[in-house]
Amino acid sequence: MRGKAKLKRLQEYFLYFMMYSILGWIYEVFLEVVVYRWGFSNRGVLFGPYCVVYGFGAIILIFLLSRLKNRRIPVGGISITPVLVFAGIVVITTITELIASYLMEFTRGEWMWDYTRFSFNFQGRIALNPSIRFGIGGMVFLYILQPLFCRAAEKLGERNVSIISRILAVILLADIFCTFVLNLH
Repeated sequence: MRGKAKLKRLQEYFLYFMMYSILGWIYEVFLEVVVYRWGFSNRGVLFGPYCVVYGFGAIILIFLLSRLKNRRIPVGGISITPVLVFAGIVVITTITELIASYLMEFTRGEWMWDYTRFSFNFQGRIALNPSIRFGIGGMVFLYILQPLFCRAAEKLGERNVSIISRILAVILLADIFCTFVLNLH
């Protein structure tokens, strides 16, 4: 029973990973097409409509900040927990983005963004402005989206979560193979 419960949790977290990867891709494309008006380009390192750095970032935030989010830390009678969570999101997502830029540079020879136009940037890899945006987005994610996704996974049921996560895993693995082995991206 214990192994089955772990598999169920792993499948749920994989679904969250994929949902946030897809939402991250949508966010990136929205910025590129609607906000900056640069035109469309695939914003992920893989062929499909997902930015896996968002999926990894989301899972990292879930694991590192869920307990803090659920605590009440008062200062002068006012809970500062949301402020601490926001600061944690900014730090974690900034570090995640920095590591992702180095991994992309190592595997692809470049990374997919350039923050040199922003003040307070480091090598164009990270900058204060996007870090603050990730903090805001992370608050929406942790306090609104993740509880909704948890309820949705419960309503789907164990069998459907298993089927959907397996199908998505096959798609993702095929995409990774085509992108990195066959070099189709």
